[in-house]
Amino acid sequence: MLLLASAFLYTNILAISETPYKLVWSDEFNGRGRPDHKKWDYEYGKVRNNEPQFYTRNRRENARVEGGNLVLEARKEEFEGSHYTGASLITLNKFHFQYGKVEVRAKLPGGMGTWPAIWMMGADRPQVGWPRCAEVDIMEHIAYEPSTIFGTLHQISPDGKGHVSKGGTTKIPDATEQFHVYGLEWTPKAMKMMVDDNVYFEYPYQGPTSWTFDRPMYLLINFAIGGAWAGKNGIDDSCFPQKFLIDYVRVYQRS
Repeated sequence: MLLLASAFLYTNILAISETPYKLVWSDEFNGRGRPDHKKWDYEYGKVRNNEPQFYTRNRRENARVEGGNLVLEARKEEFEGSHYTGASLITLNKFHFQYGKVEVRAKLPGGMGTWPAIWMMGADRPQVGWPRCAEVDIMEHIAYEPSTIFGTLHQISPDGKGHVSKGGTTKIPDATEQFHVYGLEWTPKAMKMMVDDNVYFEYPYQGPTSWTFDRPMYLLINFAIGGAWAGKNGIDDSCFPQKFLIDYVRVYQRS
């Protein structure tokens, strides 16, 4: 009898884990003009990492939909006291989710100093701050390592006094020439980073003091320039303007 009960329980757990994903939110960028304000907001100004660009709002030169893509364009120009402009789109207060699968099909820019990223932060960031809110970098790319894709998890340290990070890399030699699907599978048991459905980094559940990825998160897609990391080898002003192209953003969850 115990054997039958165990088999039944295992079968049900397996069935739940294999429940297919269902699309719950997406943007296919099939229109033309500014990004959909019902889905996206903007970061504005000089925001982080000592980056020199000024993130603009509702400015088509930096963020627009055309040709079936979201185009984030970084430019060398004078704007609000800065020498560069860029854009950072976010879903904070518009769409948050907890657990599921994220897929973003994108072609990355080149040019020394460029820093495109696809990532998430806890929707409670305005209340609890970073890194307590947790951060999930699904894709980051820096021009002086043009074939490398970085995926990184950031969270508060177990003692609550600092910041810890874990991550991995994979090689995509044509990332600036071809579209690829950058993805994340997020469950209560693990985080998996992938490109074109190939998992290259997995971080399993580490216990309640070492796992703060248990909260609703929002999406960010930004195109930065320079800063403490991407600007380490300088910025090539002659490469601008540069475009970060996003074909679609899709979020799936199990029903």
